[in-house]
Amino acid sequence: MAEQNKTNVLRVIVMTVVVVVVAPFLPMIISGQWDWWEAWGYALASILSFVLSRAIVARVHPDLIRERARFMEAKDTKPWDKILAPLLGIGSILVLLVVGLDRSYGWSSPFSLIVNILALTGIVIGYAFSSWALVANRFFSGTVRIQTERGHHVVTGGPYRLIRHPGYAGGLLGYVLIPILLDSLWAFLPAGLLAAVMVARTALEDRT
Repeated sequence: MAEQNKTNVLRVIVMTVVVVVVAPFLPMIISGQWDWWEAWGYALASILSFVLSRAIVARVHPDLIRERARFMEAKDTKPWDKILAPLLGIGSILVLLVVGLDRSYGWSSPFSLIVNILALTGIVIGYAFSSWALVANRFFSGTVRIQTERGHHVVTGGPYRLIRHPGYAGGLLGYVLIPILLDSLWAFLPAGLLAAVMVARTALEDRT
């Protein structure tokens, strides 16, 4: 048991480093362009939303932090989500990889400054909405499963009063706007696939 706990902690640390430290900077790492203000804006928005939301959740729902740390470990995770959940993670990385390559090789023409600013504003709003959903829903697990042992029930407060799946809605807004903020038409390809996976996951979750 102790060995398993150590393995879980190490896995969570590695995943956190990848998500928080490495992924947001992929466009700049790949392109080698560190004077790219749009990419810095995206990285800061991504990191701040992650850190602040998890800090609040750790205070109000510490059991949710433990639940999310068990990503893909729960035996009662829906079989289809064992495929879709990893695809979401891979897809988000692919979007940033394509953005970096596009910047390196100049495949796409840049959008106007006002369009970039509007896209960044939309991303911040999307991330804030998703973070609000995470804080409001103590059952916001990393995978789709009925958390019987935690007294799982449908949450109707916070952003859930406005929309059925605020977490997905905020994330979807962010994914769609990343290619615009970072001037990459090619990134719409993985972003579109990512959006399709998210919509499919939402539909399947509604049937659970």
